[in-house]
Amino acid sequence: MSMLNTEKVSNGSPAPAAGDLLLGKGARFGGKLTFQGTLRMDAVFIGTIVTKDVLIIGEAGKIDAEITCGTIVIHGEVNGKVQATTAVEIHRTAKVRGDIETGSLVVEKGALFQGSCKMDRAGTPATAKAGVQVV
Repeated sequence: MSMLNTEKVSNGSPAPAAGDLLLGKGARFGGKLTFQGTLRMDAVFIGTIVTKDVLIIGEAGKIDAEITCGTIVIHGEVNGKVQATTAVEIHRTAKVRGDIETGSLVVEKGALFQGSCKMDRAGTPATAKAGVQVV
């Protein structure tokens, strides 16, 4: 039976909705990845990621890439430049090494962020280095 036809996957978490993608733990690939909708990556990826939508990096995810997206939610490891038009969320289990450009940034206590952040809110750019506020 397809995951899309089940209510829950075997670990008890909700199955992805139609149009959502999951690249699971153990997968390794590289190149240029483009997609629409929401993608959760618990895989290892090297290359470039481009979307206008949502990218979720799971705790097992290790990404070495230039990322351009709408929103990124990070629980795993990301190395490289991140440009997110809407928001960046760095959760407590995350390790982010690289520069970020976004309109909104949330960093949970316990997360690792090494890099700079350039924010553009209402057309007024501001740059913060190493002084990211922890929420």
